[in-house]
Amino acid sequence: MMNLFHETSQECSRITTEKYSTSFSSAIKLLHKDLRQPVFNIYGFVRFADEIVDTFHDHEKSVLFEEFRQATYDALDRGISLNPILHSFQLTVNRYGIDRELIDAFLHSMRLDLDKRKYDKAGYEEYIYGSAEVVGLMCLHIFCDGDRVVYEALKPYARSLGAAFQKVNFLRDLKADFEGLERVYFPGCDFRNFTAQDKASIEQDIQRDFDHAYEGLVNLPVKARFGVYVAYKYYLSLFKKIKKLPAHNILQSRVRIPDYGKMLILAKAGIRSQFNLM
Repeated sequence: MMNLFHETSQECSRITTEKYSTSFSSAIKLLHKDLRQPVFNIYGFVRFADEIVDTFHDHEKSVLFEEFRQATYDALDRGISLNPILHSFQLTVNRYGIDRELIDAFLHSMRLDLDKRKYDKAGYEEYIYGSAEVVGLMCLHIFCDGDRVVYEALKPYARSLGAAFQKVNFLRDLKADFEGLERVYFPGCDFRNFTAQDKASIEQDIQRDFDHAYEGLVNLPVKARFGVYVAYKYYLSLFKKIKKLPAHNILQSRVRIPDYGKMLILAKAGIRSQFNLM
């Protein structure tokens, strides 16, 4: 009967992913079937932690977060949790030997969102590592399925991809972060006077992350390569769309890729994969 509990818990993580991110869930479904559920399990955990710090404004977020943090470690140590999201997460962490340091860093960055509003360069890099790069590394553990040699070789590229995704999210969500949550992630920027030079400097940094990430993406294990490539192309398209906006428009709207655009990205990626042009 434990299998039924495992399956039910993991179904909760899949549903959470699909409800919160159609784009990410679609990319996961392009991975080999053996990889999909473990990645859903990671996303469910990440999503719940992020939801506490970003959404539950009418509740004691610090208390909820500390309870979630402690429950996470309890689940990892015991190998079971009555919270289905945490139970499915611990199944994946313990199955793939995901480094505890990655989880520590992620929870640390999420805790920063409870109080911290501005970052210097060192704090920004620390936050990016914990909030995004380590998520890429958790997924890389799954993709490499215990092969530490391959994991270590691809680790820098996975970090760059996670950083690129997060920085694009920051640019896309400037309005919500700055006006709604009073957060400024990019160091040295005054979003009341956000200049074209500020925007260009941020975009150059993001482009370097994308370029570096691609070098490793093409060497991912075959079961993971296509799904990750589609996610890469989606975020790259989003980034290109943001780059076309004047700096003063960044705080006025949230850039999106329409459904037909996503379908086109998928179709082009499929063709390139078929002809080994990735």
